[in-house]
Amino acid sequence: MITPAFELSQDPDFLTVKIRVPYARASEFDIYFEGEDFKFYAKPYFLRLTLPGRIVEDGREKASYNTDEGTFTIQLPKEVPGQYFEGLDMLTSLLAPKKSRSAKPLVEEMAASADLSEENEEEFDWEMEQIPYEESTPSLQHPYGFGNLRSGVFQRLQDELSDVIDIKDPDQTPAEERRRKRLAAEAAKFEPDHYLADFFEDEAIKHLLKYKPWWTDAHKKMTALQGESHQEHDSPAFVVFSEEEREQMRKFTNKSYLLDKRSRHHVYLGLIDILLAYCYEICVNEGDKNVESSWNIRKLSATLCWLESFSSIHDVLVSFGRRVLCYPLYRHFGLVTRAFNDTVMILQLGKAAVLKCLLDIHKIFMESDPAYILNDLFITDYCIWIQKVKSKKLAALSESLQKTTLSKSHMGLELEELEAAAVLVQEEEKALKAAGTVSKQQLLCSESETSDSEESSSTSSSETEGSDSDEQESSTSEDEEINSLQGKLQEERTAPLIDCNGLRQGTDTLAMEVADGKSKVSLQSPAPLGKLVEELEMQIHSAMRLSEQPEGLATAGCISQEQEESPVPKPDRFSEDAAGKGNFLEVSPKPNPLLFLCSTNEDQD
Repeated sequence: MITPAFELSQDPDFLTVKIRVPYARASEFDIYFEGEDFKFYAKPYFLRLTLPGRIVEDGREKASYNTDEGTFTIQLPKEVPGQYFEGLDMLTSLLAPKKSRSAKPLVEEMAASADLSEENEEEFDWEMEQIPYEESTPSLQHPYGFGNLRSGVFQRLQDELSDVIDIKDPDQTPAEERRRKRLAAEAAKFEPDHYLADFFEDEAIKHLLKYKPWWTDAHKKMTALQGESHQEHDSPAFVVFSEEEREQMRKFTNKSYLLDKRSRHHVYLGLIDILLAYCYEICVNEGDKNVESSWNIRKLSATLCWLESFSSIHDVLVSFGRRVLCYPLYRHFGLVTRAFNDTVMILQLGKAAVLKCLLDIHKIFMESDPAYILNDLFITDYCIWIQKVKSKKLAALSESLQKTTLSKSHMGLELEELEAAAVLVQEEEKALKAAGTVSKQQLLCSESETSDSEESSSTSSSETEGSDSDEQESSTSEDEEINSLQGKLQEERTAPLIDCNGLRQGTDTLAMEVADGKSKVSLQSPAPLGKLVEELEMQIHSAMRLSEQPEGLATAGCISQEQEESPVPKPDRFSEDAAGKGNFLEVSPKPNPLLFLCSTNEDQD
C-alpha cells in the first residue's frame, strides 16, 4: 500500500481532508470515520489517520473528486461545533495508530510476561555446568544524541564522524570532560584581532541585521491579533508548510520516546541551541543556502558539535555566544543578540514554526555528505518529537528564554576590556593624525614663505648674471695670455724626470695643481678667470725664485727623499706648509734638469 499525499484544514464546523491519489479509480474507494479514527482506501493508496478531535457522521459529510488534479476532498462534521483541532500540520503524528502513541503499555506488558515466564519455569537443574567467576570491568559508554538515548555509534563510525564533531572518542568521554575540552578549544580559537575588526568595521554586519526572515512577518501578524483573540491555536495559522516539507513528514517513521524528567530537560535545551545556530545561519546568508550552511549550524551548536548536554538556558546562550565569536566569518555580538530574538519569536509562534525550522535543518544536513549522520542522531527525532509536544510547553520555554539575560561579560573572553583598549588606541591615533595635520599645515606655510624668498632671490640673481656677463667680456683678452702660458707649462711637463742620484724615473706627465687649503684648482677649473690669472702670476714668480736658490737647498731636498721608505722615490705632487701656501714643482729649462721639491715661504725670502 502507498501512503498518499494529504493535508487537513478546518473551520468551526467541519474538518476537511484533501487526499491526492493520481491514477486511482475514482469509482472504487472506501471511506471510514468514527470518533478520532479516519480511514481511506483507493487502490493502491491507503490512509489511516488518528485525529486530534472527534468527528461524527450525521448526514452533513461531503466528498468530491477532481479528475484533473486526482484529488479527493472530504468534509467531516465536528462532534462539537466550534472546537479547534490542534496539530493538523503534524502529519507524522497523525499517521500513527491510536494504540501505539505511547510506549508505556508495551513496557508494562513486557514486564508482566517476564514474571509469568518465571512462574511457569521448570524445576531448576542443579547439575548444570559452572564457570569460574572472573571479575571484569566493562568499558563504560557515555550516552549522547537525542535525549541521550544513543551510545556506541562512534566506535563503528569514527572515520565518518571525525569531520562532523570536534570531540574525539565521545563514547569514553563523560559529559563534564566534554565541557572542559570544549571551553579550552573555544578559548584557544578566539582571535581578538578578528573580533575587533568586525567590531569597528561593521558595515557588512549592519546590512545583514536588516534582513527579515519569514518568521518576522508571521510574528507581527500574531502579535497584531493577540488583542482580538488570546487562544493559542491562532499562532499555527501563520505557518504554512510547502509540499516538499509535507513529503518529508510523511517519510518519517512515527516513534514514541520514553524520556525521564532530566532527559526532557536536556532535549528542550538542545532544541534552543540548535535553533540559535539555525537563526544565525539564516541571518548571515539572508535566507539563502550555500556550501557553508551545514558547517555553520553544526559548528555553532555545541549540542551537535560537542554532544553537549546543557543544564540551564543561560549555559546554552553563553555557549552559543562564545562559538559565534570564535568560529564563523562574522564574529559580532550583535549577531548573537539577533539570533536570540529570532529564537524567541519562533518558539512563540508554536511547534509548527519550530517544526518548519527543523525540517529545513534536516534538508541541509541531508545534502551535506558528512553531516547527514546528525539527522540520525538528533534532527529526525526532534522532527518527530516536536509534533507531539504541547503548545503550553513551548510557550513556557519561550517565556523563560525571553527572561534570560546575556551580556559580553558572560562570554569569559574579556570583550569589554578589548574594546576599551582598542578605543583608547583609536583616540591616540586620531590625536596623532590631528597633530600631523597641524604640522603639515605649518610646513606648507613655511614652504610658501621660502618660495616667496626664492622668487626674490631669483630676481637678484638675474641682475648679478648680467654683471657677470660684462666681466666675462672684459676678460677675453686675458684668456689669450693664459693659453700661451699653458703651452709653455705643457712642454716642461713632458721633460724626463731625474732623481737626486741621476736615475731617470720615467716620462709620466704631472698635472700642475694649486691648492688654497680647501680644494684643488687646476688650469681647467671653472673658477672665475680673473682669480685664475692672479694665481698663475704668483706661481710664475715663485718658480723664478726656486730657480735662483743655492745648491745646498737642492741637496737637502735630495737627502730628504733618500730617507723615504719607497726604493724609487717619487716627488710629492702637492703639499701644504704651515702658512697654508701651495708648494710648486719646478722643472729647470736646462738640458737634463734636476727635479727637486722644495717648499717656498715668502716670509723667509
